[in-house]
Amino acid sequence: MQQSALHQFFERHQLPAQYIDTIDNYARPIAQALAKKRQNDAHPLIVGVNGSQGSGKTTLSDALVTLWNTEFELNTVAISIDDFYLTKAERQKLAADVHPLLLTRGVPGTHDIRLALDTLRALTKSSRNVAIPRFDKAQDDRAPQHQWDSRHAPVDIVILEGWCVGSEAQPMSSLVDPVNALEEKEDPEGNWRHYVNAQLQLGYRELFRLLDVKIMLQAPSFECVYNWRVEQEEKLKQKSTGKGLMSREEIQRFVQHYQRITENTLQTLPAHVNFLLELDRQRKIINFSSPDPLSNAL
Repeated sequence: MQQSALHQFFERHQLPAQYIDTIDNYARPIAQALAKKRQNDAHPLIVGVNGSQGSGKTTLSDALVTLWNTEFELNTVAISIDDFYLTKAERQKLAADVHPLLLTRGVPGTHDIRLALDTLRALTKSSRNVAIPRFDKAQDDRAPQHQWDSRHAPVDIVILEGWCVGSEAQPMSSLVDPVNALEEKEDPEGNWRHYVNAQLQLGYRELFRLLDVKIMLQAPSFECVYNWRVEQEEKLKQKSTGKGLMSREEIQRFVQHYQRITENTLQTLPAHVNFLLELDRQRKIINFSSPDPLSNAL
């Protein structure tokens, strides 16, 4: 990674100096392997990066893109599945028609999967400028189109990162019992969790089938996800006057929306990814493996 690009990367994410070890020991080997795979393959690559909230998936994705763009001279871009959220109006209608919990963005069923499919296919197959949607979390709504990014296609590698990227549906029998107080009190009949699970079987499966490569940052437990989210909120409180910030009780309810899928994904996805980075409670990588090795790359 060129020094100027490296400096800008560290500035963007306000990283400690020791993150250079993560780049050298983990990000660079992955970048090298996928650069070689892109050279060998006859088509651009779509790479999925899975990681629970606060795991560092966005930072890792940006590190990979920076490496590919500077050291390997590849045209690459990272996109968050968050940028494909339904608009606020669309989620309000979904909440009224299906279940009130669908007003909260995040779970499968609250994304515009057709927009995601069209965007990824355009980035890898077309020869034109492709608009990349952006979601404004401060407004809880999709940003107006004039604020979207643009990238000339085709690109060499696209990263799609997100907490549920690569997640699979559960058996119907697993949906019977609630996993937390949110499901017990606000989804007693299971309509919300059945709807979310059905979305994973439908459009999300089609989306995740586009992934040529899967990378996972594996948290040690869902309990850590809650603690990491609390840490994020504490950092926000140091920079903000408090508007829109959540208390510990509000965070606890918020993360319960994602507990079921996160716990299932932590159990089922690791065996099916190409690169697995196992984390400890401090988000330090303690093991790096390749459960499903890449063909023609390693």
